[in-house]
Amino acid sequence: MGYSGPEVHTMERSQFLSLADACLNRVADWLEDFDPDEVDFGSSDGVVTLEFPDGTKYVLNRQAGNFQMWFAAGASAWHYDWSGDQWLCDKDSHPLLERIQDEVSKRLGRKVDGLFVRSGTRS
Repeated sequence: MGYSGPEVHTMERSQFLSLADACLNRVADWLEDFDPDEVDFGSSDGVVTLEFPDGTKYVLNRQAGNFQMWFAAGASAWHYDWSGDQWLCDKDSHPLLERIQDEVSKRLGRKVDGLFVRSGTRS
């Protein structure tokens, strides 16, 4: 049988909003350390937008109706469910923070870190 996505934990709306906002804040805090000439960002209620010098935008937002986080990077987009300890893709179970870090690395043409740390490693 094929992959069926991460195990989705049921939660109340208030818990979802708290977890989603913590994720959005973590990403915004991480982006603070970048030179705005390299990647700039803005955040508003439930959305963090990354903008690159050529005008390309990546968007991370919460989808309260689905209890999901959505991340769009160019023409690609992913949906994430809360697994109990992190946001995991509903298609292949990769972690949201790892995807954001990897996509920013690809866009900048250099490895960036500090947002996602694999289990068993230290930052």
